[in-house]
Amino acid sequence: MGYQDAWRVLEEMIVDFRTRGESVPSKIMDDLKSAETMIRLLKFDAARGETIQKVEEYLASVESYVVSEGEKLFGPAYAEKWLKRLAEARESPTKEEEETRFIPGVRRDEGWIRVKPSNGMTLERLRKMAESLDLYWRAQADGSLLVHGRKERIRSFVRKMTTKYGSKA
Repeated sequence: MGYQDAWRVLEEMIVDFRTRGESVPSKIMDDLKSAETMIRLLKFDAARGETIQKVEEYLASVESYVVSEGEKLFGPAYAEKWLKRLAEARESPTKEEEETRFIPGVRRDEGWIRVKPSNGMTLERLRKMAESLDLYWRAQADGSLLVHGRKERIRSFVRKMTTKYGSKA
């Protein structure tokens, strides 16, 4: 089930409420935030039944409020439009996002890339290239190199690496 996508649709609906001058109770906002937290937890341990149950409870709470209030305030066509979007979001496969991936030791505002050494592109050469661009690096257990730092420098690192070695990260 596309919990993340359903959460986004509910968030957009709340934003729409606010842009139309309507307020949203703090309990609903708390449920939306709690759902987001639980969805993030699910990414690390999808087998936890109680986590799935909590996500569904929080999302159902937010959905029931915004759909019923939306219908009262803006009419049945408004509610129907959002219900259709919610159904599509729930059926869609969840997309992984770069910003939601947690890499220990990498700040949220930093970019990162994981590179596997290959012919001509040795671990030592990759390290030197990263250092030359003022990027941080860390060897991984699987033999790859995690390079992180300012996003524009990560882009430069990728351009330099692909130009020099003719391969993609």
